[in-house]
Amino acid sequence: MRNKEVYENMKIKGLSLYACSYEKGIRFNLEEDDFRPSFYRDIDRIIYSLSYTRYLDKTQVFTHGDNDHLSRRMTHVQFVSKIARTIGRALNLNEDLIEAAALGHDLGHTPFGHVGERILDEISLEHNEGYFNHNIQSVRILMNIENYGKGYNITLPVLDAIMCHNGEFALGEYHPKNKTKEEFLEEYKSSYYDKNILKTLKPMTLEGCVVRISDMIAYLGKDIEDAVRLGMIDFKDIPKSISNILGTSNREIVNNIIIDIINNSRNKNYIKLSDEVYNAIVSLKKFNYENIYNKAYTKEELNNIKDMFNVLYNTYLSDLNNQNKESIIYTSYLDSMNDEYKNSNTNERIVLDYLAGMTDDYIIKQYNKSK
Repeated sequence: MRNKEVYENMKIKGLSLYACSYEKGIRFNLEEDDFRPSFYRDIDRIIYSLSYTRYLDKTQVFTHGDNDHLSRRMTHVQFVSKIARTIGRALNLNEDLIEAAALGHDLGHTPFGHVGERILDEISLEHNEGYFNHNIQSVRILMNIENYGKGYNITLPVLDAIMCHNGEFALGEYHPKNKTKEEFLEEYKSSYYDKNILKTLKPMTLEGCVVRISDMIAYLGKDIEDAVRLGMIDFKDIPKSISNILGTSNREIVNNIIIDIINNSRNKNYIKLSDEVYNAIVSLKKFNYENIYNKAYTKEELNNIKDMFNVLYNTYLSDLNNQNKESIIYTSYLDSMNDEYKNSNTNERIVLDYLAGMTDDYIIKQYNKSK
């Protein structure tokens, strides 16, 4: 069977009028097709990337290493993928595009989750490298860092869905926004210098909208279960005004939100929540911040993590400026990168890339070595 015939057989039949077709899976660089449809090929590239492997030891919310049942970044992206594909299947959307974006959406996350992200953002601004945001770093990884600096030539709709995935901003409706390659790149570049752009980003596809809301669905209930497991809260602490609508367990919360989305989004060119469920989600997010996220680390732990990032950043930047070729930033990272990466990035940016890509255990190990 010829490649073209296999390609046609692998496509999902009966896609919605509002779904993203495989023909829209354009890439920034032309390459020869094989039997895999465009977004399906992106899935392969993402799951075999080095950054994907490092999900295994990256914090989701809690870093308690003595509890193997707490969520890690790897489990989170799998939850997002499953939830998003469930919604996508019910709405006859392109599940391959959804899966690629869901599995790749957090590649740029730092060690120690959003805490590490905030610290790197401060360091980046201090060294005139612009704002640091994990979703933008995820795109950068796939375009400019993976594959030894050559990138993986991922399709535009997948890169865009990853860039626009930020689940921190809850909406009642998620409308896609048509954009060209040039408009995507302009949004991407502007994010380093426009503090507010993340609040305005909209995915170019309905599949990207699904991934964005699924990111939020995946962590709301699961973070509660993790917090209960650690004794921080109890299920009965969730206000009745929320639990009566969404439930209390992760299973109930995920199921109820998914059903609400499907029932309100069928035959629409946007994703919609009912007002009742949307308001409950907003209230639950507030509950999680007040009772979980703002209490996930002690002040001492936060100071230790901040010291860890700053000490290593200054050490590695000095090593690059002084061309200390024995430094681990050379031997474990920069020596394997191509000349284009080495020559087109500042030393400050190279150190940011290196630190952002570290796992929790690795950054702790390197920090202890530096003492």
